[in-house]
Amino acid sequence: MIRHKDHFHGSDLEKIEQVYGIQKESITSFSANVNPLGISPALRQTLSEKIDAISTYPDRDYVSLRKCIAAYAGTDFENIIVGNGSTELISLFIQIEHPKKAVVIGPSYSEYEREIALGGGTTLYYPLREEDGFLLNTDEFIAQLKDDIDLLVLCNPNNPTSTCITNKSMRLILDACLQHGIYVMADETYVEFADNTEQITSIHLTNYYNNLVILRGTSKFFAAPGLRLGYAVTGNRDLIKTINTRKNPWTINSLAAIAGEIMFQDTSYIQQTKTLIHSERRRMYELFAARDDFRVYEPSANFMLVKILRPDLTSQELFDRAIRKGMMIRDCSTFPFLDDKFIRFCFMQPEMNDALAACILEE
Repeated sequence: MIRHKDHFHGSDLEKIEQVYGIQKESITSFSANVNPLGISPALRQTLSEKIDAISTYPDRDYVSLRKCIAAYAGTDFENIIVGNGSTELISLFIQIEHPKKAVVIGPSYSEYEREIALGGGTTLYYPLREEDGFLLNTDEFIAQLKDDIDLLVLCNPNNPTSTCITNKSMRLILDACLQHGIYVMADETYVEFADNTEQITSIHLTNYYNNLVILRGTSKFFAAPGLRLGYAVTGNRDLIKTINTRKNPWTINSLAAIAGEIMFQDTSYIQQTKTLIHSERRRMYELFAARDDFRVYEPSANFMLVKILRPDLTSQELFDRAIRKGMMIRDCSTFPFLDDKFIRFCFMQPEMNDALAACILEE
């Protein structure tokens, strides 16, 4: 086995080539958490016909795109801000709020802490406990909030645990944060994969709480990470004005804006995605739950966190076993509060999931 300190992200296929000598084209990534259906068929069929759009500047305010997103997400288009991927919007929001002390519910995505640190802020992690199935105890969490906290960051459903916070609990959290003067940034990158999206998403709460901003993108659900198209939703018009003032113009190119409008209206593709993920999530969860050498935590998103109970097996060894068979999973030992007994993988097409399960579960 190759021993190294690298931990590979789902987009690190070039690094995989260097370390393992495996052509990236031959790797199935169960680590990237991207829709296994690929891009929207409607997008594939029509985008090439729109190529002349690159000969003109896009609408500076992206009104048509924002109206399309608003119809899809169920909000007013005036509450929508678009950006060059949700990463740009995370960066802009943190730059504007400039938190001195932030709390991140973890284990979670590392980009939050990086952006906070770049602004000179400190990040504290509030741990989701394994004994609670990595579900947040809302009352205990609220009791820990203090006036010296400027920002709360949460991913919902959470990456890598795939657990969620219902919008009923979010109301309690938002009420407490208002009392302490805390702004809330909720990353809903994976919410569209959930069976109970309407019970999880907080988009409708932006009409009642001006301390809330929600982030979403097209990289995962719409399988378009190269498009670099993300959006934020907030009812705080002052924040929207500030972000738009700070944001560079035309950060979304003309074709990406057109692509967004096509994807958000492809209802057949959206439903096919939800149907596939629902079926494979349940099947894979039940398969691993039946084992006594692994522990699983019921997933809400399109991926699942798994704990290895075998004393003779680590997450890096499982990563190594899978990658040598052309399948890339996530070694979760670099996430806060997790160790070398945790892996994460997303749900792909049934035959691919079968191959991965056979690889992981082999004695």
